[in-house]
Amino acid sequence: MSGLNKEYEASLKSIETENMVDRIFYRPIGFRIARLLRHTRITPNMVTVVSIFVGASAGLMFYSTDYLYNIYGILLLITANILDCVDGQLARLTGVKSAIGRILDGLAGDIWFTCIYVCLALRLSHEHGHCCFFVLAAISGLSHLVQANITDYYKTLHLYFISKEKGAEFQTLEQVRLYHKETRPGLDKAFYLLYRAYTLVQVKATPSLQRMLNSLHAKYNDDIPQDIRIRFRRKSSKLMVYIDLLTFNGRTIVLFGIVLTGYFWVYFLYEIIVLNIILMFVMRKHERMCASFL
Repeated sequence: MSGLNKEYEASLKSIETENMVDRIFYRPIGFRIARLLRHTRITPNMVTVVSIFVGASAGLMFYSTDYLYNIYGILLLITANILDCVDGQLARLTGVKSAIGRILDGLAGDIWFTCIYVCLALRLSHEHGHCCFFVLAAISGLSHLVQANITDYYKTLHLYFISKEKGAEFQTLEQVRLYHKETRPGLDKAFYLLYRAYTLVQVKATPSLQRMLNSLHAKYNDDIPQDIRIRFRRKSSKLMVYIDLLTFNGRTIVLFGIVLTGYFWVYFLYEIIVLNIILMFVMRKHERMCASFL
């Protein structure tokens, strides 16, 4: 493997958790930009903040009834996701990482889609004269938050079973609570309060996973045997194809098609019905998988 390829792989969390669209399109572009920025004063958090404004602007473009502006919205959202790749890859290339950076990175996508849902609801309410679309937007937004929360947990858990280094971001609820308690009052503490709630949802939604982790930690502490790690990853990898449907790429492929055809209301139904069915299916499969390790 060439030095450049090794550097590219080092910029990723793990090939195992990257989906096809990211591997082919987003990550290679993000890597090139990250390499250009790594010797500058631009930090990963700066890139994240820019991505928030770019992604939120996409929602404003979807509000317009001008087809060209809708195309601009698609391009802005693609650009925002490239920047979202850049911040993580830049952090791994430079070693400039922070807990707040990870939380901010997770919030970025939520802010993009909150703006998108609100703007779609505004557009549809103006076109059809009904405010019911705001109810659909609120349910879609809540569904999106839960889906993103659980899929992020599953992917981070998979990284944890690759190695301690890859899974360094995986934290128990107790660890998050302790960090929040020890953090001085300020913006960091406020962010970590949100992260506590975020982690609490993950823990409550995955009882079999929690029992599996408690059992493994009781037996092996953090030194989980390699054969168990490999067996878990093999089973977890089979679920990745479904988990990826709940990520940015799985969601936006459908969103872009709907934007191009003009049937914006269909996206809310896709989010609320189809993606929630996939989430329930994935959670059921994942819980059974974790129970098999007890």
